[in-house]
Amino acid sequence: MKDYFSLQLVMTNRKIKEAGINPFFGYLLVLLVFILLSAYIYQKTDFAKYLVLLICFSLQLRLSEKNRTDFLITTFGDKTKKIKRVLENLIVCIPFVFILVYKSNFNETSILFLMSIVLALISLQTNLNFTIPTPFSKRPFEFPVGFRKTFFIFPISYVLTIIAIIVDNLNLGIFSMLLIFLTSSSFYTKPENEYYVWIHAETPKSFLKNKISIATKFVTLVVSPILFSLFIFYLTDLVMIFLFFLIGLLFLWAIIFVKYSAYPDEMNLPEGIIIALSLFLPPLLLIVIPYFYRKSINRLKAILND
Repeated sequence: MKDYFSLQLVMTNRKIKEAGINPFFGYLLVLLVFILLSAYIYQKTDFAKYLVLLICFSLQLRLSEKNRTDFLITTFGDKTKKIKRVLENLIVCIPFVFILVYKSNFNETSILFLMSIVLALISLQTNLNFTIPTPFSKRPFEFPVGFRKTFFIFPISYVLTIIAIIVDNLNLGIFSMLLIFLTSSSFYTKPENEYYVWIHAETPKSFLKNKISIATKFVTLVVSPILFSLFIFYLTDLVMIFLFFLIGLLFLWAIIFVKYSAYPDEMNLPEGIIIALSLFLPPLLLIVIPYFYRKSINRLKAILND
């Protein structure tokens, strides 16, 4: 157990060093940004506690990816794998728990602990022996593959929306909508094989335009039941609901551009910090999107025809 977590620390330190940052200062920077942004969102919005949960769950979902859980099962066995995953999720949630407890959000703290354990015991790859139908085409691959791996998130989000309407809690309804956006954004975090980019007979601009267009169409399709339900029951808050929908779209676009700005490599720590900042400070997306769009164009020129 100790060796496993020591290895995880070594691998994390290596990634931070590859970004040109001393690991000690890297952790200190992340902690400082986390504290300052947490204080900022609690000062600016009543939605802060839901945003804290959303970010924590997104980090934990990444730890439940199929390849990762398959490796743990193969190496350690199912029982030990579950223990390690529970410990990992609890470690991830510790800073978020401190924030929630400090702000006296005790109900949300309990939910966070419970969901951290639940997410640790599941894999994003279902073991069901039938294919889950999707409303998406076979090409491109991100949404069909991602939807089948995380399909349980979508009914949960729809149920949360129903609960939000019953208890008259608009913030919970918006949280359920953002949960779908965050889950959909996770489909674009891992770089695909270069061949699956090279086969497109397109310019970099056309390639990115198609990626954004298809991602927008598909995420709008799955989020529309929540969106229209909130529109119907919260007529006086249409502008705010639409604003959060727009922020969700912009965040999805930013993820796509950040992915291809580093392609064929994975996103590194500085890019991850920028994405986290954008989630806390949505206006920053107006700077992040054009910046990483230009970087994506330059990266893709080596693979696609210009």
